[in-house]
Amino acid sequence: ILNFGSQFAHLIARRVRDFGVKAEILPFNTSASIIRELQPSGIILSGGPASVLERGSPRPDKEIFDLDIPILGICYGHQVMAHMLGGKVQKGKNREFGKELLTIKERAGIFKNLSPKESVWFSHGDQVSNLPKGFIVTASTAGCAYGAFRHTHKDLFAIQFHPEVTHTQ
Repeated sequence: ILNFGSQFAHLIARRVRDFGVKAEILPFNTSASIIRELQPSGIILSGGPASVLERGSPRPDKEIFDLDIPILGICYGHQVMAHMLGGKVQKGKNREFGKELLTIKERAGIFKNLSPKESVWFSHGDQVSNLPKGFIVTASTAGCAYGAFRHTHKDLFAIQFHPEVTHTQ
């Protein structure tokens, strides 16, 4: 888990460990070479309080996206993935905080076995407004067109909501 300052980073790690998977929390700027040496089965980009629109906001080593390791971006991680890979992030018209109804457009991959609509917990002001090339939308809410997306050929996934909290069904 690359930690971007999320208050939930330790909860994310706990939820991963609950599935019997080893989870380490590392600084957001851990180099791709160190990550490669650790040979993780996946990378999670945590949420965080910053905005990708702010000068000097935290960024991971861009080479992690080429390591052929599955990556899941959560909240800020969702936005930073879109931003760094050529998408667009903008200040949201409405801040979403609290329970939202997520409409799942693709019930496969990370959304396999879920209902077409799920109650999830949002906490964001910025949001992705254009996807990077090679990505497709997989879920949305009334106020967030790109509530989740994935790459069509790589194991890169991003969700705007927080799956680790008890408020997310």
